[in-house]
Amino acid sequence: QVQLVESGGGLVQAGGSLTLSCAASGRTLSSYSMGWFRQAPGKELEFLAAINWSGINTYYADSVKGRFTIAKDDANNTVYLQMNSLKPEDTAIYYCAATSVFPTQYVEGYRHWGQGTQVTVSS
Repeated sequence: QVQLVESGGGLVQAGGSLTLSCAASGRTLSSYSMGWFRQAPGKELEFLAAINWSGINTYYADSVKGRFTIAKDDANNTVYLQMNSLKPEDTAIYYCAATSVFPTQYVEGYRHWGQGTQVTVSS
């Protein structure tokens, strides 16, 4: 079973950038498709981005398209989420997730989840 640990969150001003990392252990990520989600206070988990097992195909929610980039580094068993032009409404806990099947925007499609990392964007 794969274990996931997110890092890289923190406090940033609006317009700034952050890169989140999701380090995997227990299994190699080369056979997993990965997704990033976030949850703001009082709201449901929101799909942000996904990448297929090979790293070739990526998918983004409209809310982050053009600002966020997902990338997969199988050599380091890590997935990244580069976030640019951050807005106060991007404030949330960010989670990475893994699935052994096709990437999806649906929470139910992912079996393995990290514990999350807090991102706070000040205005």
